[in-house]
Amino acid sequence: MGKVRLEAMSGSDGNFCWGMKDEEYMADFCLVSKRALEDDEYRIFRDHFLLGADWRLCCRRMKMDRGSFFHQLYRIEQKLGRVYRELRPHALFPLDEYFGGTVRKGLPDSYYENILQMPLPERGTPLRAPLKKVA
Repeated sequence: MGKVRLEAMSGSDGNFCWGMKDEEYMADFCLVSKRALEDDEYRIFRDHFLLGADWRLCCRRMKMDRGSFFHQLYRIEQKLGRVYRELRPHALFPLDEYFGGTVRKGLPDSYYENILQMPLPERGTPLRAPLKKVA
């Protein structure tokens, strides 16, 4: 069973919010993946990433050769990486924004000056985490 977390929301009204963040993330992750992928892509995603089958078992089950399997796997990773990053209003990546984010109301614009946001890459380029602050 999951654990319920009670989080305080800052603001003048002093409300609290509760939820099962781990379970909510897993549900979001699976549902977004299923919506973004075609049926054959989702079968590979489910078997390899969710159920943990190695490439030999996946190739045998789907009657694919090794090269085709890995090419399909890389396309799935690229497609889902972009979907997880660009999802609105709450992206599934990076994880600290999903789990560690706090809800704050009415903050001045100066509050956001020192926050490093991961830039969105151009279409067709792989998603890479920044190694230094991008101006």
